[in-house]
Amino acid sequence: MSSRIIHSDCEKLLTAKALREAGFSEEIDLTFLDPPFNQDKYYISHDDNMPEKDYWEWMGRVSERICQLTAPGGAIYFMQREKNTEHVLRCLGSSGWAFQNLIIWKKMTSAIPCQTRFGKQYQIIAFATKGKRPKLFNKLRIDPPLPASYKCKRDNGIYVTDVWNDIRELTSGYFAGEEPLRGAEGERFHKQQSPIQLLLRIILSSSNPGDLVLDPFAGTGTTSVVAEQLGRNSISIESSIRNVGAIEDRLSAQREADDISRYYEYYRYTPDLEKLWPRRKFTAAKVEKGEEI
Repeated sequence: MSSRIIHSDCEKLLTAKALREAGFSEEIDLTFLDPPFNQDKYYISHDDNMPEKDYWEWMGRVSERICQLTAPGGAIYFMQREKNTEHVLRCLGSSGWAFQNLIIWKKMTSAIPCQTRFGKQYQIIAFATKGKRPKLFNKLRIDPPLPASYKCKRDNGIYVTDVWNDIRELTSGYFAGEEPLRGAEGERFHKQQSPIQLLLRIILSSSNPGDLVLDPFAGTGTTSVVAEQLGRNSISIESSIRNVGAIEDRLSAQREADDISRYYEYYRYTPDLEKLWPRRKFTAAKVEKGEEI
């Protein structure tokens, strides 16, 4: 098992030749695609205010290259703002992916107020596969709190649907708890850090132990942190050397906040869960830092 961190521009790296040179010859089984949203936010190594046409052409090229490197039936989960749903679906369709689900991630946080429309409280995650049918799909069962309108307790939980309203966004400030990485003064290291619970669901749903998971915009490395604990191999591509260092630290030194074992009971009714989720102590992965390409 390997967690490979590569400091690079993902578009340059996403070729079969470049991946072979980086030490990977197998095909990708699952990708979590969570790019900058082009909202004019500050990034050290990226212009987040691209012309809209250029941005979506870029997303199209990245999506197509990932598709070319993905095993038949492999999956991609493309996260974006709700206003860009049409662009995401067009982008995936034109680059060779077959649409499966539009997941609504209702983030359990206060809606952002708007003056002329309803407040925003969710993001979309488009689930698509290389080919019409996924090579695998693990039907997860969870055990959320019983709604007030229910009179009888469930015996074996419920299946996960395309509305994910049980995973909290890592909001700004201290409301996000201990999970977000923080600087010396307590400030958030990366304000767009994905919660481990989100990647846990994605990786459990669309991969098996030993599979290869790709995150081409790795940020703080949540994908690799979760993949390592689930027995999956991973490639994290990140253009910011500052973020690369944070991923290395996060993988090489255990943080209690990154331990996914506390969620095992929540998924305990999932068929064959012990095969999907080999339970073991959270230990550091074999971390290999790739050279800049």
